Amino acid sequence: MCGRFARPTLEELAGYFNLKNTLDLTPRYNITPGTDIAVVRVVSGTHDRELVMLKWGLIPFWAKDKKIGYKMINARAETVTSKPAFRAGIRQRRCLIPALGFYEWLHNAKIKQPYFIRLKDADILAFAGLWEHWQGEDNEIIESCSIITTGANMTVGRIHDRMPAIIEQAQYEQWLDPKSDRARLPALLKPFPDSKILAYPVGNGVNNPKNDSPDCLAEIKDN
Repeated sequence: MCGRFARPTLEELAGYFNLKNTLDLTPRYNITPGTDIAVVRVVSGTHDRELVMLKWGLIPFWAKDKKIGYKMINARAETVTSKPAFRAGIRQRRCLIPALGFYEWLHNAKIKQPYFIRLKDADILAFAGLWEHWQGEDNEIIESCSIITTGANMTVGRIHDRMPAIIEQAQYEQWLDPKSDRARLPALLKPFPDSKILAYPVGNGVNNPKNDSPDCLAEIKDN
């Protein structure tokens, strides 16, 4: 799964994703589910990309209770086209979730060690995501999203058996365009090449969601 990540500054995102708008956005280093996260999507009826803030935890448009979103922070690549909560999104509402990298925890009998996982040769990456528009009976409107996960590559697999599906920059247009051939989309949701990924241990401070500073990303000596 993917349950915690960090994101870049707005200035870095605007140029990298060719965005047409700006937001009052600060960097984050310990983002948790249920909060609003920055998402790149296509402006309806155009090829322009916009940056919006969506709640992390997808609420299907047909849901009666918005609390279902707490169970929908991730969508599995293997079942995203068939599960009722996600199949409408994979057809028409795909998005990218910008990140510096993500956290996973190595569990064994003695420790629960957090690791930060990022690209070796780039400061920004993008998770494959889906978004949804939900309206409650009292006309409350929430736009929300989910991060798609896939099997882990070798590097991440030493820590956890799942990882976010990371979209290559050259494939952003294909992923975002609602008119893309859907039969070709699953090929974009494979484990990211192991040779391009770096994982290193970080301090236990990241375990506390209140800690949200660059210190969360600092490498420590492996135990």
